[in-house]
Amino acid sequence: MSEREFDFDDKDFARVKKMVYDFAGIDLNESKKNLVYNRLAKRIRFLSMSSFGEYLDYVKAQGESEFVHLINAITTNLTFFFREIHHFEYLAQTIIPMLLKTNAASKRIRIWSAGCSTGEEPYSLAITLKESVPAGWDARVIATDLDTNVVETGMAGLYKVDRLKGVSEPRKKRWFLKGTGANDGWVKVKSELQEIIDFGQINLMNDWPLKGQIDVIFCRNVVIYFDKETQARLFNRYADLLPSHGHLFIGHSESLYKVCDRFELLGQTIYKKKF
Repeated sequence: MSEREFDFDDKDFARVKKMVYDFAGIDLNESKKNLVYNRLAKRIRFLSMSSFGEYLDYVKAQGESEFVHLINAITTNLTFFFREIHHFEYLAQTIIPMLLKTNAASKRIRIWSAGCSTGEEPYSLAITLKESVPAGWDARVIATDLDTNVVETGMAGLYKVDRLKGVSEPRKKRWFLKGTGANDGWVKVKSELQEIIDFGQINLMNDWPLKGQIDVIFCRNVVIYFDKETQARLFNRYADLLPSHGHLFIGHSESLYKVCDRFELLGQTIYKKKF
């Protein structure tokens, strides 16, 4: 007799795998089987259902509204401010000065944080823009994720202080409000950062409701969930979206090697569009 609350066999896991791949492009391998069970069992319990089969039939019937809950449950979101600091240094020291010249007529800069998680990355980008772009420019960050829960966290801009481990003391003082009393141990980002970030939910596998030129894309620690075919399709779409001077940043464990040849590697997972 199974010790698990719900039966979960290979057929159930295969159904979850196919649903998740078809909807979000995420490729779950066998090592994720226990994680899938543990995360989805909570959802099944919450819905007062009795089996995985019943739940997966429900997901199919409900469509996107329940797919989002399923994806939220099985994806892990853990990040911190200025993660991989060299990316933000390169953005400030090399790319933004270039954009101040190439975009001088429009005075417009757009950076897309594609897979923004709980918001630490887009706020780090917003700080970089505020510190590097002159007043009078229309410089903004577009921050999107498939997971609606993390998008809401990002919009709130409230974080435990340990998420600031990558932030210098001057930046902490300049850009964050320290909580006191009941909020001790928490910080809130200043409203001037929130004002230049547009948070929203986007499924990278679907159409992207983005308007105007995007100059830089940060898509870090996102494609590790995708198979090579899905990665290639996504990176080609990024190349189509970016202008000739466009740049792409990916995660330290990711690579475009033998996946997409439309970007030139500049080093340390920083790429520039070739064609």
